[in-house]
Amino acid sequence: MPEIKTEYVGLNVADGTRMRAYVARPKEAAPRAGLLIFQEAFGVNAHIRDVTERLAREGYVSIAPELYHRTAADGFEGDYANFESIMPHRRALTDQRVEADVRSAFDWLVADAELKGRLVVAVGFCMGGRVSFLANTVLPLQAAVSFYGGGIGPNPMIPHLLDRVSQLHGSMLFFWGGLDKHIGAEQTRAVADALREAGKRFVNVEVSDAEHGFFCDARPSYNPAAAKQAWVLTLEFLKIHTTR
Repeated sequence: MPEIKTEYVGLNVADGTRMRAYVARPKEAAPRAGLLIFQEAFGVNAHIRDVTERLAREGYVSIAPELYHRTAADGFEGDYANFESIMPHRRALTDQRVEADVRSAFDWLVADAELKGRLVVAVGFCMGGRVSFLANTVLPLQAAVSFYGGGIGPNPMIPHLLDRVSQLHGSMLFFWGGLDKHIGAEQTRAVADALREAGKRFVNVEVSDAEHGFFCDARPSYNPAAAKQAWVLTLEFLKIHTTR
């Protein structure tokens, strides 16, 4: 297994705040590309750090910014069994704040000496799936992956992002759970229809027997077969879009 190096870094954000981020990178081989990893609603927890490390072993300089840095202490990890406990942090995370955060993490990758101008891509989960889509509209990403990103399409909870479709830069890969009780078929269809109408490049994957959060092995909804398939597709998608 390839060796990696991990560390926490501090990033200055345009609104004057300071954001911590977890970084993992290949220890010896030259990196393939830079990679932004966006957290679930539960923070940069053990699951997100594990994914960050797994992608570093695939050759990416990977950075996972702590998006709740304005309202939670460094290292915040929410409880999967208590969704209400994370809601104050989630509600405080406006799209304007997210844009500032993703720009800060992107700028850090671009300035990294080992990357030397290589391409940057993104992967996000749950809340981070929406952030990955948003980041692809404000940053010159080569590609972005969204795992069950609620709020991209119309929903009653938060403003949707379909009015940003024309601004997408790189190709999108979407994963949806066919049994997802939070993101219905009408939302996923709206996302695909909007990208198709705008002439944007995308891959749309629905796993029929998977629920929301199927990739996370710390959640009751974890689906090992679905997670394994999604991982293989994600790696190939990223490889295609970071190979010059």
